[in-house]
Amino acid sequence: MTTKSGDPILLRTDFPDLHLHASGKVRDVYRADSERLLFVATDRISAFDYVLASGIPNKGRVLTQLSLFWFEFLKDIVHNHLVTADVEQYPEPLKKYAAELRGRSMLVVRAEMYPVECVVRGYLSGSGWKEYQQTGAVCGIQLPKGMQESDKLPEPIFTPATKAASGHDENISFDEMVKHVGSADSETLRKLSLSIYNKAADYALTKGIIIADTKFEFGQTANGLVLADEVLTPDSSRFWPADSYAPGKPQLSYDKQYVRDYLEGIRWEKKPPAPALPELVQHNTSAKYVEAYRLLTGQELPPG
Repeated sequence: MTTKSGDPILLRTDFPDLHLHASGKVRDVYRADSERLLFVATDRISAFDYVLASGIPNKGRVLTQLSLFWFEFLKDIVHNHLVTADVEQYPEPLKKYAAELRGRSMLVVRAEMYPVECVVRGYLSGSGWKEYQQTGAVCGIQLPKGMQESDKLPEPIFTPATKAASGHDENISFDEMVKHVGSADSETLRKLSLSIYNKAADYALTKGIIIADTKFEFGQTANGLVLADEVLTPDSSRFWPADSYAPGKPQLSYDKQYVRDYLEGIRWEKKPPAPALPELVQHNTSAKYVEAYRLLTGQELPPG
């Protein structure tokens, strides 16, 4: 599929001789063999828990390439599930699909995933801001009185959420996380998540980007704990341009907030069917994703 201007968009994968392991809002996951999976990032985009009828050009490549950048950047803190993203090194059955896979896929080790999203917030926004307005706290963590929307928090906080295969993830307290994961693993994941966020946020700020919040996923392999799935992308994080940051209101962003704002503007009732996006919204969203990649990595997005 392409936009009217000819930009290619991949909305769904079609590899008939591969076993589809799972299909999410953005990624299709195939079984490469008994120990490895093939992650393929499509150009689908979701908002308000619905996958929209239109995709975003280059989105899947940005998510993949940015995750690869962060895996390398963070390897001194945590191991990850990546085997390779070089299609020439993929198992033989996958190589016939090299053209479709190049730039938007990675071969990973299968992991037993923890059933929680490990969310770290450095700024008060999104569902955290809504909860703070009601209770003065976020996920059971009491915050100072009188804070404004988008304020920087006194220190980053760990606010886990339950994973939802469909629908919206639900914020939970750390005590509730312990019930799902256990005390020792919960403590490990909290410390690790905060360490990763702090290193990444400090780096991103030097590139002109505020990472307001983000979410991580972790799993266990035969070799121990790994960081998995996507990492610090415009889909899993709020990226704000530092030079326009002004607390007390919503911020400009490099993430899909632009799409959410458009959908709010057309007064979509957030019920199926999910609408298509005008080509201008597709193009502008794509430009934001690509710009985030360029700023954070200092490189142009590799061709697909």
